Order: sequence, then structure tokens, then C-alpha cells
Amino acid sequence: MIRQKHATLKHCSRRGLIGITLVTTLFASSVWANEFSVTDDDFPPRNEAKEELGKLLFFDKILSGNKNISCATCHHPLAATSDGLSLPVGEGARGLGVTRDTGSGGDAIHERVPRNSPHIFNLGAMEFTRMFHDGRVEVDDTQPSGFLTPAGDDFPLGLDNVLAAQAMFPVTSGTEMAGQAGENKIGKVAAKGKLVRVWKKLAKRLRKIPKYVKLFKKAFPADIRRKRDITYVHAANAIAAFEASAWRCTNSKFDQFVNSKFYYKFKVFSKQELHGAKLFYDKAGCGNCHSGKFQTDHQFHAIGVPQIGAGKGDNLPGYTDGHDDFGRERVTNNEGDRFKFRTPTLRQVALTGPWGHDGAYNSLESMVRHHLNPVYALHNYDTNQAILPSIEYLDRYDFIAHSYEDRRQAIADAIEIEPVELNDKEISALMAFLYTLTDFECIDLRKDVPVSVPSGLPMWD
Repeated sequence: MIRQKHATLKHCSRRGLIGITLVTTLFASSVWANEFSVTDDDFPPRNEAKEELGKLLFFDKILSGNKNISCATCHHPLAATSDGLSLPVGEGARGLGVTRDTGSGGDAIHERVPRNSPHIFNLGAMEFTRMFHDGRVEVDDTQPSGFLTPAGDDFPLGLDNVLAAQAMFPVTSGTEMAGQAGENKIGKVAAKGKLVRVWKKLAKRLRKIPKYVKLFKKAFPADIRRKRDITYVHAANAIAAFEASAWRCTNSKFDQFVNSKFYYKFKVFSKQELHGAKLFYDKAGCGNCHSGKFQTDHQFHAIGVPQIGAGKGDNLPGYTDGHDDFGRERVTNNEGDRFKFRTPTLRQVALTGPWGHDGAYNSLESMVRHHLNPVYALHNYDTNQAILPSIEYLDRYDFIAHSYEDRRQAIADAIEIEPVELNDKEISALMAFLYTLTDFECIDLRKDVPVSVPSGLPMWD
């Protein structure tokens, strides 16, 4: 999918280049095992008490300002840990997955969440050190908290990992979970940017629920003796522990291929899948950036995905309507990072649509074909692919940025990948390989959904 220009190839992971060599030498067994084999050492140690607590918190609407939305609403196991929409509709909307609507009357959503809801598969692996499409939460040992985040110096200490650090932020967003300023106390302080107060108010709520107090004490015996010791940091750590264990998906056909002896590899992969793997790591150039154990270099690249939705409020010169999304530049303030987004892991990729930082593509093959000729795909994008629950006063903004040729061209000019010519047979083989990245043990995830939650709130509308 990704073939880098010579000027930018150096920014891709060295592991991607190793992958090309591996495939052209027919997947030498010992090297593949070392390079791509996932083990328990790649994930943090499990803690069942934390996981039990985190599972309940993940599905409990008590963490939202108006008590009407949970983490699971936009990251549901039955929607492959996402929501099946191009852009989420958060606080104020009703329903689940692709049936979710935009709400009604005074409770209707005020805006769409401007980027696609990312899946959570394997994000607990320790090699993941950046979260969100623009990497705005990342490990940084120079910071007192150990993380560089939008909260700056206000970010608390004690987060276990970057997945836990990420879990601190959706509850502070009025659009996602906090609600609007006039609707509840949490929404009020969130609208003022007082993140610490949001976290304190949520912890206060949790302390009032006896079952949660018991579970927090069990999960954090060294930290929590009395209910007043409970903080939202503990909640975020528990949520991350649940996500990391429940959605570790590392027994795919690809894993079986990597871990089998040389002779048996060719019994694991079909001829078509083997052909697709060779294309992935060689001719198509996907492995340049989709590298390593989880098929990501964890870097940021501009690949020209069409801009849909209201964007992040960025403006190209000459415009004031704020429907562009400058991606990584918003974090680094470096114009050279404009329109760059994080390379996603391709584990479970067949299940995690729509694809792209804004969910512009509703089929994986369309996303693959975009990579093969990104400029053409950008300028000829079919907006009917976008899965966006309708509401009149937002619908009019969904394709504003895309409708202007000069704004599309600005995205096109930033593209770092060169066209690659593959015929339909080769594209089918490439797709076959991508499907081998699916762990079938992570398709039926009903077991990850609790029957009820300690707050007593209904889990669904």
C-alpha cells in the first residue's frame, strides 16, 4: 500500500526494509520468528482485578457528564472495538454502531467527532507509545508525568502506560462524553478547559458507588485504603488493563505462518496469500511503513485521504470556515507535518472499517486502491462512501473542504507515496494477505460485554 518517495523513505522504519529482504528470500524461518513473532513479553503483565474493574468502567455511562454515553459507545466489541461510522456521533446521539442517530431536539449532537473512532486491537502492546491519529498523547520521559499530552503540566502522575494516558481525555470532551456547558457540572468545567476538575468530579462520582469502591480497593490495594483515595488515574489504569488483555489479538494466520517451521509455512499460507505477502513487502511497498510485528512504524505520513466532516478547525490560506485538518502539524507546529497522520496497525484491519483518519473509505479494497494511486483517488473520491448519520445543520458541512479543488490540491501536494501499478489479480492477492492478519478468536467478542454495571445505569439507550 505504501511506497515512499526517495526523499521520505528514510523516515520509514528500518524494519520495513528488513521485511522486503525477508520476503524476497522466501521468508527465512529464523529471521521471521525474530522479527515478527509476538510474545507475552510484548505486552504488560496481566492484572485480573484491574481488568475486571476496567471492563465495568468501560461500559458504564457514569463516566459521561450527562450519564448517557460510555467508552463502549464508540468502541464497542460488537463493532470491532470501534463504531462502524466514518465519524462518531458522541454525546446526545442515540443507538449503537451504524444504527446510531444524531439525537433529537435540545439533546441532539452539536457536532460530529472530527476523526474516525480508532479500534483498540493490540494497542496495549508496549511498542505503542503514541495515541490518537495525530499522536497528541505520547510517551515522553522529559515530562514529569512521563507523557506529552494536551494537558501539559496539569497531567497527573501515576499512569501505567500510554493507553491509560489516552483514556484520560475522551471524558473531557464536550462532543464525546462531557456534554455541553449548560447541561451538567462536568460539561461546564470541561468547556472551560479545566481538565483536572473534570477528573476530580468523575472520581467523586465513583466514590459514591459501593461496588466500585470495593473493586478499586481490590485492584489497587497499595494505593487505595479508603474511598477518598480513588482518583480518575486509577480508573484510566483499569480501563487500559482491560483493553490490553481483552483485545490482544495475536493468533492470526500471519502469526501461525511466522511461528511455524520453514517447511510448514507453505501449508499455512495459500499461494495467493503468499503472493500477497510478497507484494506487501516488495512491489507494493506497504511494508516500508506498515512494518514490524504490528505492521506499523508508529510514524506519521501524508497519504492524501480525502478530508470529510467539519475537520479540526484548521484553515488553509484564504479560508475562514475551518474545515481542514492539519493532522500532526497540530501537535508539532511544524508545517512540514501538515496532513500527516499516524501509520495504523494493520492487525484486524479487515474488521475495522471505515478506513482512514476520518473514515473516508467504506471498503478495505477502496482504501488499498487509494494507496496505489493517491492523487487520482483523492480527486475522484466518491462521497457516497462516507457513513455519516444525518442531521441537516451538520450535513451541509461534511464535504466543504473536499469540494474546493485548491484544498484538495493542498492535500495532494503533501502526499509522500508514489503510485504503484498492480493489476486486479495482484490486488486480490494483496487483499488475501491482509485478511491473514485477522485473529479469528477476536471476532466473537460477546464475552467482553458485561450484563450490567455498578452504577445501575442502563448500558444502552
